[in-house]
Amino acid sequence: MTDHDHPSGRRTAGRRRRCAALVAAGVLLPLPALAGCSSDDREASAEASQDIAPAPRSELKDGGTLRWAVDAMPGTFNAFQADADATTARITGAVLPSMFTVDANGTPQRNADYLDAADVSARDPKQVVTYKINPKARWSDGKPITAADFIAQWTALRGKNNAFWTARNAGYDRIGKVEQGAGAHEVKVTFARPYADWRSLFTPLYPRSVMGNPNAFNDGVRERLEVGAGPFLVQKRDADEGRVVLVRNPSWWGARAKLAKIVLQALPADKRAAALADGSIDVAAVDQTAAKRVEAAGKADGNAGPQPGRAAGSGTRAAAGSKALRRYVIHKALEPAYTQLALNGSSGPLADDRVRRAVARAIDRQALADTVLKPLDLPSKPLGSHLLMAGQPGYEDHSDALGDQDAGAAKALLADAGWKPDGAGHQQAGEKAGAPAPGGWLGARDYGDEDEDERSDDRADDGDGDEGGYDPDADGAADGRNPGRPVPAQAVRPAKGDHGEGARPAAAKAPLSFTGAVGSEVQQAALLRQSAAFYKDAAAAEKEDSDGDTDSDAYAKYKRYKKSAAQALSAAEVIETGQGHDLPGSGGHPGAEHAAVPRSYDAPLAAAPPAGDKAGRRNGGLAVKKDGKPLTLRFVLPDGAASEQLRTVGSRIAAMLAKIGVQTSLQRVSDASYFQDHVASGDYDLALYSWPGTAYPATDARPIYAKPQPAPDGSLTVEQNYTRVGTDHIDQLFDQAASELDEDSARTLVEQADARIWAAAGSIPLYQRPELVATKKSLANVGAFGFATPRFQDIGYRK
Repeated sequence: MTDHDHPSGRRTAGRRRRCAALVAAGVLLPLPALAGCSSDDREASAEASQDIAPAPRSELKDGGTLRWAVDAMPGTFNAFQADADATTARITGAVLPSMFTVDANGTPQRNADYLDAADVSARDPKQVVTYKINPKARWSDGKPITAADFIAQWTALRGKNNAFWTARNAGYDRIGKVEQGAGAHEVKVTFARPYADWRSLFTPLYPRSVMGNPNAFNDGVRERLEVGAGPFLVQKRDADEGRVVLVRNPSWWGARAKLAKIVLQALPADKRAAALADGSIDVAAVDQTAAKRVEAAGKADGNAGPQPGRAAGSGTRAAAGSKALRRYVIHKALEPAYTQLALNGSSGPLADDRVRRAVARAIDRQALADTVLKPLDLPSKPLGSHLLMAGQPGYEDHSDALGDQDAGAAKALLADAGWKPDGAGHQQAGEKAGAPAPGGWLGARDYGDEDEDERSDDRADDGDGDEGGYDPDADGAADGRNPGRPVPAQAVRPAKGDHGEGARPAAAKAPLSFTGAVGSEVQQAALLRQSAAFYKDAAAAEKEDSDGDTDSDAYAKYKRYKKSAAQALSAAEVIETGQGHDLPGSGGHPGAEHAAVPRSYDAPLAAAPPAGDKAGRRNGGLAVKKDGKPLTLRFVLPDGAASEQLRTVGSRIAAMLAKIGVQTSLQRVSDASYFQDHVASGDYDLALYSWPGTAYPATDARPIYAKPQPAPDGSLTVEQNYTRVGTDHIDQLFDQAASELDEDSARTLVEQADARIWAAAGSIPLYQRPELVATKKSLANVGAFGFATPRFQDIGYRK
């Protein structure tokens, strides 16, 4: 695919020169030259940055309880400990001081409830930041917030006293001195080393009674937070009920909280749809399936009586659930987090940067973003930065530092690295580029006597086929079906119908290997979608050759190949929607998807085009090999219900890699072990996981992309760089950006670091994740916050 063929490839030569300059060492460009996003892109991103049903406080009731679903009980109330989590952050945001908050665009803003002013008051010979505390600000025990609290927090977090079990000290370790300023409400912070992200410090701020004592810091606030200084306070942590109760702070000096109480209820993602249906929760982040149920209920006309064929009472229950769901609304935004394809560069083929770049350039990021975001009516432009989210000030697309999606360029990179197609245009028996290590065959759905044209016209178009090797409209993630249920260990029954002169193809001619043990459903669906793409492409070529002559041999082949594409696609849909459980011979017992199939099946598809056929060449290359061994990458994915979308994206990536001759072995592992046992430990070749966005990329992103360093014991210290890909230059750019007090210059250094990260091809950003939040329609100022820090005191029920 050329740059002109791809929507995201229509970029100017000037943009390419700009990214090349960013990659060049030591080059600083003026910010106007870095404008890589169109105004339309910026406006679309801004519109999708937040959705919280805003309303002025005057329109809200005084009082009420908000029941808010959270993933789990907080591991601790101390945000600076290793087991602090998202629930910890939500609680501390409501009950503790934040010197700076973040707005919807990801920009830090001074919090006037606590600070009258905060500025860099000196740069030479040392950086000095002066804070002027709001004189009204005080702790719930009546003590004022003073420099003593700032001093205690710096002392605990600076990393000099091992008695404090801190998880991070970034920024605090650069401070040389904290002292009271001109008056009781002034604090002066002098830095030993300049720190650009100084606004990230002292948020949240804990009282000196916590930070001044190692025992209080380590253990005292793990389950209790007796003193606060926010619009709410912690009333109770109830482990038995799985909830934390927050109540109004009677000592709060700011705008009085509209709600009387907030109950944070631990509720797993797979139980939230039921909680919404029975009305037991008011706010909950949900997945696409639950979101669509809520939206469908909102459009219903209220007629949900019993339907024919349902058991007595089922219609009544469905009607009750639908009625409850109509009280909710779905808020949508682009979450300040992105999903990436991680390439483990520590060993194996991906240790070669040419192979990593080849893999990266085979990926159609636009198609993947469309799959996830278009069905939600969210902007679906692929993310172009590792360090800033779309819409953040300074965001630029630096993916040109790596290069656009280009299968030809990817194949050339592989060839340069020694990975070349096996033989002179002929593949070995049973082998097909991109096919995972032998998987089981799942045949197509039984269409019976249904008219061929009627069913195939819906499933295979007449064109040349999608370059990514799949049909976006047939994917579970795109149309709300469930692609993640386990596939039984039995093959689906073969489809009836004409398979071309009664002949079934030999394994050597089949586009995929259809014998062996049945693997995960993601693997099987990927195989079948690859097969569908193969036949779809072949059909297009034969139709072109027929010149419209419906009596020609070419047209007959076109009809057979089109039919085969439809059957393969249908079989993939059976897997992705979990309908395999309902088919004859399927076993639904746990672990059935991993059992071996005692017999093999011939593929009931039309014969593949002969070797060397132009349609086969168009569909992709042969499996590439080096020293007689195929290039096979182990793609590890989580298998939990909440990871269905990730698995769908993974299967599509596997199909894209097939086109350049790269085989993928898709391995599903439990959610519990996925990150720690596989991603963090480096036990993968390819993986999909997400990183959050940040208002402070020079500080927060550095450990994610830092070059791994040898430890004294011979191991490798990777920090959070789980791809194990990094360079000294990237580290230097981060260090320079963190020390640069001129904001324009610091931003340019971050730009350079991002371009370098792209060029290293260890992490390939795909898309910003969707944020879907269900709330009661009567609620205001709550929903999909995006980057923005919630103003808990402004959340409430409409009058």
